[in-house]
Amino acid sequence: MIQLLETGAYLVNGLELIADNAEAIAAIKAKTGKEVRKEDAAKETIAYHILKEHNTSDNMDKLKIKFDKLTSHDITFVGIIQTARASGLTKFPVPYVLTNCHNSLCAVGGTINEDDHMFGLTCAKKYGGVYVPPHQAVIHQYAREMLAGGGRMILGSDSHTRYGALGTMAMGEGGPELVKQLLNQTYDINMPGIVAVYLEGAPVKGVGPQDVALAIIGAVFKNGYVKNKVMEFVGPGVASLSADFRIGIDVMTTETTCLSSIWKTDSEIKDFYEIHGRSADFVALNPGEVAYYDGCIKVDLSKVKPMIAMPFHPSNTYTIEELNANLLDILEDCEKKALVSLDGAVNFTLKDKVRDGRLYVEQGIIAGCAGGGFENICAAADILENASIGPDAFTLSIYPASMPIYMELVKNGCAAKLLQTGAVLKTAFCGPCFGAGDTPANNAFSIRHSTRNFPNREGSKLQSGQIASVALMDARSIAATAANKGYLTPATAFDGDFGKYQYFFDKKIYENRVFDSKGVADESVEIQFGPNIKDWPAMVPLTDNLMLKVVSEIHDPVTTTDELIPSGETSSYRSNPLGLAEFTLSRKDPNYVRLAKEIQLAEKAREEKACPVRKFAELEAAWSVMKTITPDADRSNTGIGSTIFAVKPGDGSAREQAASCQKVLGGWANIANEYATKRYRSNLINWGMLPFLIKEGELPFKNLDYIYIPGIRKAVEEKAEVIQAYVVGSASGDRKQIAFEMTLGELTDEERQIILKGCLINYNRV
Repeated sequence: MIQLLETGAYLVNGLELIADNAEAIAAIKAKTGKEVRKEDAAKETIAYHILKEHNTSDNMDKLKIKFDKLTSHDITFVGIIQTARASGLTKFPVPYVLTNCHNSLCAVGGTINEDDHMFGLTCAKKYGGVYVPPHQAVIHQYAREMLAGGGRMILGSDSHTRYGALGTMAMGEGGPELVKQLLNQTYDINMPGIVAVYLEGAPVKGVGPQDVALAIIGAVFKNGYVKNKVMEFVGPGVASLSADFRIGIDVMTTETTCLSSIWKTDSEIKDFYEIHGRSADFVALNPGEVAYYDGCIKVDLSKVKPMIAMPFHPSNTYTIEELNANLLDILEDCEKKALVSLDGAVNFTLKDKVRDGRLYVEQGIIAGCAGGGFENICAAADILENASIGPDAFTLSIYPASMPIYMELVKNGCAAKLLQTGAVLKTAFCGPCFGAGDTPANNAFSIRHSTRNFPNREGSKLQSGQIASVALMDARSIAATAANKGYLTPATAFDGDFGKYQYFFDKKIYENRVFDSKGVADESVEIQFGPNIKDWPAMVPLTDNLMLKVVSEIHDPVTTTDELIPSGETSSYRSNPLGLAEFTLSRKDPNYVRLAKEIQLAEKAREEKACPVRKFAELEAAWSVMKTITPDADRSNTGIGSTIFAVKPGDGSAREQAASCQKVLGGWANIANEYATKRYRSNLINWGMLPFLIKEGELPFKNLDYIYIPGIRKAVEEKAEVIQAYVVGSASGDRKQIAFEMTLGELTDEERQIILKGCLINYNRV
């Protein structure tokens, strides 16, 4: 059902693919009667034209992007605005929407979350933004309904910022990148590769958008086929998909590690804009007569079957048919993989879910930006009509993605169909996706039409022995499973009919509740601060030399941002940099915070010119070795701090706190073989942390070793290709001096200045 081309590909007249080989140019000339150059054809993609329109530089290889609109939710907007205020913000220069869909419950931490909401409302008034109150819409559904437009670009501080199906190139990045836009700076990237996703055929009955998305993710995540590239959806199969179906595939492209996505648009998308009262925002988008792509994913929609992504990653995919046919073998394989993901911290089992040869699950969730769409929930209602989810352990919760969708489900009767089964219908909320809603019982197995199933997202607390696991599925197969009272069932087993439901969007809900400044700032408004909303601590510029202690060593193939800073109950502290930092790596490496804070005391003493620097015998020993390498190194020119090593950190969320929490605990750097996403690496840079790279193989250092990096400031200033470093000591005192090399990867001139200044705030203050 999925085929990855090993070469680039040409698309002729938007329909015919021709692989990039020796005969390609001749074949294209035979079909079009024109000579074609690859360099020219590469400029005929939809993505190229949108990027060119938004590029403020005169170089299409080195882009400097200005976005049309910005959007954030209540886990991220406080930190973003606080950073921008510290950097001189006076007014939002572009439309900026602040939604409240993550800390909506205001249950954990008392009034802490509601304080964040009031901060957001008063900032929207003061700086000229839009404020969407809790329970009205999840961030991405509001953006689809009210912000997207053909040919536009939107930047969001949530990683699933994807509106390509509506003709909008959208990107999810860490908060500092939004700060740059608020300060009239640019988003700087190299021209990304563009990969065609060529759709043909049409889905069979019972197959939904999550099934197609998981099939693609399973095919491209591990091999990095689309990493940091743009996925452009084309081909005759696009026409067979409704707008909601396309949106459901599109939002999951984040899990491929691509940079962004864009789709060709047609009458189906035109109808979407008309339904939402925004006809003028539709633009017909199509590739040129001959367009060249750097790769191609061919998808035969007719061959896609109901899918499931088993714990603990969206790329751990199987067809439900395959899983049911090889149940014990696949479950055993998942358990073995979990030993790596969970570090053996808990006794995790899945085989105990098998009852009479069938897989039993305890929970179903249809929610958020991926699952909470109108068509998904209507289809689930059709499957569940006159059924019962049963009185056993299995539960089913459904979260429509916005109040307008909720209203239509009530009006057309689908809400009643669902409620009579024993299912629960809830308001718009992202909690089930990040671990703050419908947390499963210990050892429970949940199936969800949401975006992620990482091991630490669903309320699991490994250090306390608490573990729950989540599999991703489409709403239709979740409903089919619910109709069978929790026994895993693909929706293709449903022999009934799906209704044709017309969607009517009622904007009065938003008109009655959403604050929209219309871009007018009111300087007289006083920002409302709660006691848990704190300013960023002061951060010093990069010193001439660095002495770093390795305080965590992670050898998982991929480390997610949820492992770097857990989601869930920690959300109550998102607006308190020091308070949140106490949770850093808490579920992955509980010793990290203590170790980082210990070495940070030495740096604080250095900054305050206190003497001695810090009574660590191991540090003093490392300091002595340092003096033999560079005799002129001393407290005035050598910073002291911590670093972590991870093989491939940064998969998943765009939350900047994965980096900033390390920074406020004295982190100066990360060392990695590779960074999982551009956004995590950008977060490190924007918080003044060095994104070191070291070649795969045996490490020259280990946890608790001291690494000395002489001349690091000069190396950053002079764009040194190789960074010389030395292991100069350890906690055990038995480590010999070892010289080794690292690199920093490509850095723009602006990124180098941010690192030299110590962080983005300092860069903009000076």
